[in-house]
Order: sequence, then structure tokens, then C-alpha cells
Amino acid sequence: MRLFTRTCLLVAALWWGGMSAHADYPDKPIRMIVPQAPGSATDTAARILASELSLQLNQTIVVENRPGGGFTIGLDLVAKAAPDGYTIGMGPVGSLAISPNMMAKLPYDIEKDFQPVALVTRGHMLLAVSPNLPVNSVAELIAYAKKNPDKLTNASSSNGSPGHVGGELFKLMTGTQIVHVPYKGGALAINDLMSGQVDVLFESLNSIAPHARSGKVKALGVSGARRSPGFPSIPTIAEAGVPGFDAPTWTGVIAPAGLPKPVLDKLNAATNRAIASSSFKERFGVIGDEPAGGTPEEFGDLIKRELAKWRDVVKRSGAKFD
Repeated sequence: MRLFTRTCLLVAALWWGGMSAHADYPDKPIRMIVPQAPGSATDTAARILASELSLQLNQTIVVENRPGGGFTIGLDLVAKAAPDGYTIGMGPVGSLAISPNMMAKLPYDIEKDFQPVALVTRGHMLLAVSPNLPVNSVAELIAYAKKNPDKLTNASSSNGSPGHVGGELFKLMTGTQIVHVPYKGGALAINDLMSGQVDVLFESLNSIAPHARSGKVKALGVSGARRSPGFPSIPTIAEAGVPGFDAPTWTGVIAPAGLPKPVLDKLNAATNRAIASSSFKERFGVIGDEPAGGTPEEFGDLIKRELAKWRDVVKRSGAKFD
């Protein structure tokens, strides 16, 4: 009987110790891995979120850029980190739903090695062209591309990015031939678009919005099913001449699988409060993307749906790593 009592007391102590440790979370800085370069759409979202999330958790959030490998370098660090809540990552649509369908082998399993925490933003890509290109609408771009097959260049922030596959889908649906030119980050692609080194770019609004507002690039259409609240005068690509075109963007917070539920709940609640803050809404309102939020389960369901959707798009368009 005494042995049984001691065993029960030991189990209770271990349980209480674990609960106490989780209750203290976080008691040191949190590392947020961004699988893209500084200045990219995901990096911008991460830094806005980190600023608000640090206030909600009363702890420093250190943003760490780990680009390369079609998002795999950054995501692999998250997947293999200790599931204690001190290493989290930003998971954009390109890393969680597109590039997995374009790579023969990944060092992780999207559905098994990550714990979705919360969806942070929903948004659009902007179809923009160089100011030097003599087109001013989606219809004019299609006509020009058909008259000049393989003469136009379509930049993207990287292989396997939404801009890459969005461009391939555009070519598939319009019957045009445009040469894909991948970059190491959206900022570099935007700079070359402004200077006329490349002709066409599909890029997230939160990267290219300032240049579209200033007229340094010509904005032709947004990629989602409805217009962006930040750019209500710009039509959707579907409205502008490609019926059925729909390639929205999104990004959310992920963590290693096995994250204790008390830590997951705390991270999810803090992320939702950060997203709901007036500062977060104001900063994203200028960009043109929309704050999201929700439960880990809802974010997980979105990832599964988008994996299936982009698997079909990749197969139909023939998109591949160049």
C-alpha cells in the first residue's frame, strides 16, 4: 500500500512539475524561423507579427531568416527543433502546400512533422509588369505574350513559390509562353522588374504594394477570388480576362510536432490576440492583406486542402524546379 501511495505521489509530482513548467512558458526568448530572405513577403509578415506577439507573451521574439532549398532549410530547422515552444516558424503557402508537390523528397513530412498553430494572414499576389513593357492590362499582356512567345520573362521570388506556380497557372490558362526566372527573394525580383531587367512578376502584395502605389511597377490584377481591400480599384485576374484564375496567398505560425497542448494553446491564443490588435490590422491594411486567425485545427485543415489543390495545379501546369 505504501509503495502504491509513493508511486501515486511521484506521478502527481511529475505531472504538477510539467504543468508548472508549461505555466511559466515562455521564460526565455523565442526563435521564429522564416524560410525566406529578408524583405520577402513572409519576412514582412513575420516581423509585424513578432512585434505584436512579443507584447502578448511578454517575451522577446527573435526573427531568424533561413532561406534556400525551396523553403526546406528553414522548415527543416523547425521540424527538427525541440517541441518546447521556443522554436516556431512562419509557414507560407509556398512552403506548406506548393513546394512539397514539386520535390521528389523532403527531409520532413508536412502533415506529420509540424504542429499548425494559427493562420496569420490571407492575401493576394499582384500581377505586375515592368514600366518599360508596353501593356496596361491583363488582356494586353496576354495579347503581347502570344505575339512574342518565349520573349517575355516571368520573375518569381524562388522556385516553388506562389509566384512561380501562379505564373505557370497563368500561362496554362492563357496559352502563353513566358520564361520563368527564379530569384533568391522577392526584393531582388522586384528591383529587376522596376529596372526592366525582367518583364512580369507575380508577387505577394505585402512585398510589392509600395512600388505599385508609387507607380514604379504597373499593377494589372490581383490573384485571389475577390479584390483586395487595400487595392479596390485593381481587378482580379479572373475579372480582367482569365476566368477561374484563383491563386491566393496565406501564411501562418507552425511549430514542431509534439508541442505540449498547454504551450500550443498559449501560443495560439497569443497569436490570435496579436492578429486582432489595432496595430497589426493597421499595418496590414496598408499592405492590402487581411488578418486571419483561428484554431490550430482550422489551420491544419487549410494546409491539407491547399496541398491537394496545388498538387493538381502543379501536375496540370507542368511546373518544376528550374
